Amino acid sequence: MVRVERAGLQVEAGLAQFLEDQTLPAVGIERAGFWSALSDLLHRFGPANRALLDRREELQSRIDAWHLERRGQPHDAAAYTAFLREIGYLVPDGGPFVIETEGTDPEIASIAGPQLVVPVMNARYALNAANARWGSLYDALYGTDAMGSLATGKGYDAERGAQVIAWGRGFLDRAAPLADGSWSDINKLSAEGGALVPALREPAKFAGYTGDPAAPSEIWLRNNGLMIRVIIDPATQVGGQDKAGISDIILEAALSAIMDCEDSVAAVDGPDKTLAYSNWLGLMNGTLTEVLEKGGRSMTRRLNPDLNYTAPDGSPASHKGRALMLVRNVGHLMTTPAVLDRDGAEVYEGLLDAMVTTLCAMADLQKQDGPRNSTCRSVYVVKPKMHGPEEVAFASQVFDVVEDALGLPRYTVKLGIMDEERRTSANLAECIRAAKNRVAFINTGFLDRTGDELHTSMEAGPMVAKGEMKSQPWIAAYEDRNVDIGLAAGLRGKAQIGKGMWAMPDRMADMLAQKSAHPKAGANTAWVPSPTAAVLHATHYHDVDVAARQAELAANPRPARLDDLLTLPLATGRNYSDAEITAEIENNAQGILGYVVRWVDQGVGCSKVPDIHDVGLMEDRATLRISSQSLANWLHHGIITEAQVMDGLRKMAAVVDRQNADDPAYKPMAPGFDGVAFQAACDLVFQGRIQPSGYTEPVLHRRRLEAKEAASG
Repeated sequence: MVRVERAGLQVEAGLAQFLEDQTLPAVGIERAGFWSALSDLLHRFGPANRALLDRREELQSRIDAWHLERRGQPHDAAAYTAFLREIGYLVPDGGPFVIETEGTDPEIASIAGPQLVVPVMNARYALNAANARWGSLYDALYGTDAMGSLATGKGYDAERGAQVIAWGRGFLDRAAPLADGSWSDINKLSAEGGALVPALREPAKFAGYTGDPAAPSEIWLRNNGLMIRVIIDPATQVGGQDKAGISDIILEAALSAIMDCEDSVAAVDGPDKTLAYSNWLGLMNGTLTEVLEKGGRSMTRRLNPDLNYTAPDGSPASHKGRALMLVRNVGHLMTTPAVLDRDGAEVYEGLLDAMVTTLCAMADLQKQDGPRNSTCRSVYVVKPKMHGPEEVAFASQVFDVVEDALGLPRYTVKLGIMDEERRTSANLAECIRAAKNRVAFINTGFLDRTGDELHTSMEAGPMVAKGEMKSQPWIAAYEDRNVDIGLAAGLRGKAQIGKGMWAMPDRMADMLAQKSAHPKAGANTAWVPSPTAAVLHATHYHDVDVAARQAELAANPRPARLDDLLTLPLATGRNYSDAEITAEIENNAQGILGYVVRWVDQGVGCSKVPDIHDVGLMEDRATLRISSQSLANWLHHGIITEAQVMDGLRKMAAVVDRQNADDPAYKPMAPGFDGVAFQAACDLVFQGRIQPSGYTEPVLHRRRLEAKEAASG
């Protein structure tokens, strides 16, 4: 790797060139000053970052020792909680407070709707996510199992089209009911005297129109802050089938999208980081494009423009055409070889991300005209895998320095706190307080949170099988507390309270049946795996007035339930059968291998991976963490043996090979079982107990670098 020296740093040459030739000139930051500021940030905060990681290890060691001293005794919950307070794992309650965050965009502060998370290194995925602000309800219904079945045959099926039209009419009856009758009864739409004809039960839900008011091409509706566009075109196949000429219903869907530099990418060196930063810059300045082949034709994908229409009073109006984009930085743990410090050591990747992603976002902040990402001139950084208030405060202090270095007003950078580690969950209020001027987002992440649950309590005993985790007392308390503490801290009207991912992109009927629970729980956003899923999930935010639900919850607070949160998911009294044990080994082994083989061999950080039953699941490192920690826990406590695990890994390697047989770039793991990817999977299980917080990144990064080195000769 070629490096250049900059202000005492050894920087990978491609990264330095990207920053100096593309980024710094674009945002008007002087080169020498930038490198000096970055060097200062990395050298000043590096030791503090290391100290926070040492504190994690110290607490984990003391918790391990506590459980070991009581091995074989019934778990004493009261003594355990007192012990956690004594060692500082649980911090004192600082009393009531409300956040002071200002300048958050409506997509964060006041409108509830779906959120996408995509790997920023994949330009096509990133552009698709940004453009998923709008999506066709008709396409989402017709092309998925959302109505209970899948389309059959080729070409347009008029009978299925009629079912889609009927479903759409039912949706409009719920979201924007007419004063009289049903949307299924109408045969014409028009705008007269500033009102929709036929009249709406709530006239204020008429937001405008496009075209001739007597014969509009679009009717714009608004419900619960979300826009609906009713498209009228009787010349189309669908519109010709509809007595009112309605050819589609376009929903405002993914209000926000997280462009991910962390869990869903495989960024292990300078070139990888440069690609991530370059795509983020392209999203911020509007220049990112991707050329692709579709239907035998070449097309260029780029960011959608804003949409123009006519307000009810006849004045011109416009609406954003793209999701509000957030960027997820790396957590505090990992270092990167993209930059070495003055001692020749890798710098902390999260610190590098903080400076460079903010620098790139200045391209949006400085725009004087045209489409903007943040109309409030804010930068939204999601910070994952933080353990407790000290680490949140550290992140906020880092952004103080970044803002000063880049000449940005204080609190330009808004912080998203991922509630996915147990020490953060248990101290969530104090974590929010530690960033009370920046926090714009909290959310739950079941998989990472479960991985940390398993690792933190590894020495307490064998845990319940992975499939039983969601029924444990801690998970219900975790989900409720995230909302309740967020509301008590004043996030309502200022910040997002989020819920986790629907992981099955092919199971849209199930998603429609189940994911309405998220807005009903008071969450004003939740993660979905695709633009199509965002459209369907958006219907839930029309059915549930989240603002009203949050007001109801805030007025009737639930018990804090810390005791439930700290209830260990131990398999006490369980005697798993041989068949159950084999199924657990194989299920976890298949999931680990199916994800790891793409990560290590191909650098794919997130994709739809078939599970053991060939059901496609959206997988990232969080999924890997729970699977590897589940096996590591049972292995450590003698529920399973190393030989059983190896048998399961070898058997499932053949299954994964079969599932990837159509991929020409895929390298089979069987029958040799000696490839780098297979060894990585073994490391994750057999070394799982000693991985920091049970994280998968150290193993994955090491093995991916090994695979890249081997591929380069």
